[in-house]
Amino acid sequence: MLATGALAAAPAQAATAPSIVAKGGYVMNNATAKTLYTKAADTKRSTGSTTKIMTAKVVLAQSNLNLDKKVTIQKAYSDYIVANNASQAHLIVGDKVTVRQLLYGLMLPSGCDAAYALADTYGTGSTRAARVKSFISKMNKAATDLGLRNTKFDSFDGIGNGNNYSTPRDLTKIASSAMKNSTFRTVVKTKKYTAKTITKTGSTRTMAAWTNTNGLLSSYSGTIGVKTGSGPEAKYCLVFAATRNGKTVIGTVLASTSIAQREADAKKLLNYGFATIG
Repeated sequence: MLATGALAAAPAQAATAPSIVAKGGYVMNNATAKTLYTKAADTKRSTGSTTKIMTAKVVLAQSNLNLDKKVTIQKAYSDYIVANNASQAHLIVGDKVTVRQLLYGLMLPSGCDAAYALADTYGTGSTRAARVKSFISKMNKAATDLGLRNTKFDSFDGIGNGNNYSTPRDLTKIASSAMKNSTFRTVVKTKKYTAKTITKTGSTRTMAAWTNTNGLLSSYSGTIGVKTGSGPEAKYCLVFAATRNGKTVIGTVLASTSIAQREADAKKLLNYGFATIG
């Protein structure tokens, strides 16, 4: 009987660490921050749009934040999208968009135009360049405040200038910290969102719906976030989190080979994480 009891208790410990295609991976128990899986977890890599997790975190940390504050979309934001062939929320110059809507535009379709608008709004300085620089400084300070030594931002959206990097472990910690904010949690688990903006003439524009680029929300039960990323250097990245039986597993894969593969990698790591924490 004793032997049987020992065997019955074994499965929680018996899960075999999976093999993933992504060059880097990390998973932790969100409640305890206990590490559950690592693969090159502290190797610095380009992070693509997973950078936007920190963008949102910095915005949401502003004192006396008014999510209903209206931001007027500037031509500079759309020019930036065109110049960089960047992912966008298709914001229209002259429209007034709330900060809450910008956060959805940032995190669901991964809008670099929304990122620019937020950086311009929440940085300080007399010129747009100064405000953007100030906002990126806030991103770096937030990383330092979290004790992260392998993370550096030189952009508000992941379109870096050669000095925008993090690691699977650091990104997971950034996401875990961001998930403490209820607005952030609501945004990143939303599959579709339709913004109604105010046009130059004062009428209401119903934007085309923004669809979340995180396929796990539809394909992995319990998924609650977080953010995709991709780029020529970053390849395919995904910061992910799911809750099952009251337990939350959160993690990151960096430099996978395709959208489908990063999701397959993440599912393997989530399954392993849940099996390990039992």
